[in-house]
Amino acid sequence: MKIFLAQQNYHIGNFEENTKKIIEGIQKGKQQGADIVLFSELCVCGYPPRDFLEFDDFINKCYTAIDIIKEYADDIGVLIGSPARNPSKEGKDLFNAAFLLYEKQIKAEIHKTLLPTYDVFDENRYFEPAFDWKVMEFKGKKLAVTICEDIWNLGDNLLYRQTPMDKLIQQQPDVMLNLSASPYNYAQDTVRKSIVEANVAKYGIPMLYCNNIGSQTEIVFDGGSIVYDINAQLVKEMKYFEEDYALFDLDELLKKKPQAPVAHKYYYSAAEVGSDTDTLDYLVNEKNIDEIYHALVLGIRDYFKKMGFSKAILGASGGVDSAVVQALAVAALGKENVRVLLMPSEYSSSHSVSDAEQLCKTLGNAYDIVPIKEVYQSFLAALKPIFKDLPFSLAEENIQARTRGNLLMAVANKFNYILLNTSNKSELAVGYGTLYGDMAGGLSVLGDLYKMQVFALGKYINRNGEIIPENILTKAPSAELRPDQKDSDSLPEYPVLDRVLYQYIEMRQGPKEIIAQGYDAALVRRILKLVNTNEYKRNQFCPIIRVSSKAFGVGRRLPIVAKYLS
Repeated sequence: MKIFLAQQNYHIGNFEENTKKIIEGIQKGKQQGADIVLFSELCVCGYPPRDFLEFDDFINKCYTAIDIIKEYADDIGVLIGSPARNPSKEGKDLFNAAFLLYEKQIKAEIHKTLLPTYDVFDENRYFEPAFDWKVMEFKGKKLAVTICEDIWNLGDNLLYRQTPMDKLIQQQPDVMLNLSASPYNYAQDTVRKSIVEANVAKYGIPMLYCNNIGSQTEIVFDGGSIVYDINAQLVKEMKYFEEDYALFDLDELLKKKPQAPVAHKYYYSAAEVGSDTDTLDYLVNEKNIDEIYHALVLGIRDYFKKMGFSKAILGASGGVDSAVVQALAVAALGKENVRVLLMPSEYSSSHSVSDAEQLCKTLGNAYDIVPIKEVYQSFLAALKPIFKDLPFSLAEENIQARTRGNLLMAVANKFNYILLNTSNKSELAVGYGTLYGDMAGGLSVLGDLYKMQVFALGKYINRNGEIIPENILTKAPSAELRPDQKDSDSLPEYPVLDRVLYQYIEMRQGPKEIIAQGYDAALVRRILKLVNTNEYKRNQFCPIIRVSSKAFGVGRRLPIVAKYLS
């Protein structure tokens, strides 16, 4: 039996385009002589559909798409993912399902058992778990078909009470096939390979794992579909951040080879990856930064394409954050689709303007210089009767940031642009940003990258020659909202801040655990208090492209009003 993997980029609710892609995948499989084509989880409707699943019309369109697709499943098997109605009176109305199409019919329907509800996942909100487990018989082979999370219940700390493969292996399948929608984070490829390898080692049969690719608002799917043979050896790792197709001969995957026992290291969570390395070294290592670059470019490109926008605008300050966002936007959308506003104030240094202008010339994107001094002074004049002679404070600083936000949004509205936000995760964590000012935007590009990762990404962009002026990458970070201001006036130095934030946000370590690692107790408590008291700001923030295992947004749900660590 020859099995064809179709790793494709889908668009939630775009049934016509998704169906077209799936049919193209079937035709590619036929051209290569495949017996069956394997697609990814919920490929018919796109993942994650969330509350669209509550619309009967949405489910009807899923079934209509299946009816169209099955006409192409004539002499070839097709395994696709779609919501399926639950005909019983018990439980939720839907299953997360895999359909086997063959001879223009639905030959079998398999339901997902393990429905994740952690981080960005909320499948138990919509789906009923499977209550029976059967292998699919197809062309003389027994297929153990599972869906994404179904293969992740391994190790010492089981998240679920049952493991579907324990049921299926009793029916002596020949191969495991997994339809997946596994989101990217910079540890996920390591975890994913270890999980698939662990399944093969445990059950003693090959596995073909087909993952989704593409960005859906804040979630990026990286592809990287993988195939392991019966010897628990990696046969193929498909492309990352691109669509890809590959054919595999099951007979070859089933050939046992004499070999010495190999000690396998399994990772069952992102927290385990890099846990034996210095936090900062892990965050900025070459592999992670390379992946993050491609994830962010894909995230920007898909957000604009799937939203129906083509042009972006951002504010350039001459700092590293806006410079990196600008370079990423040009890579994703093309220089002709990126516009930049340089908005110097009376506190802006001359090199900030010249550095930002030089970057625009190097990248070739359009830019405008719009000084804000007069607008800022008019605000101060209007507020003079209320502010009276009170000393200069944060209020006056923030007026500058909000002035810039207003100008950017005005141009965005006038020319149908999307404003790209340039705040980083370190700033968002501690509230170092102005609501309705530099926190404005339609999409946050760097909101899941710590400041030191942003610097590393800037150096990566310059890996083949200077694009971002070196001065931007070496000067001390500053908001330039008052004379001689530096970020370090208000915040701990970024290498220390980022380490503490990572332990709290990604590793979920409390103050005692972080202090025990050797950090100053007062500093740790100060940082954690800043994080928790600024939840109200992040709650109003735009979508953030997720690249870590714990991003701000839908995957991190904390109360705004709480006493803990505040």
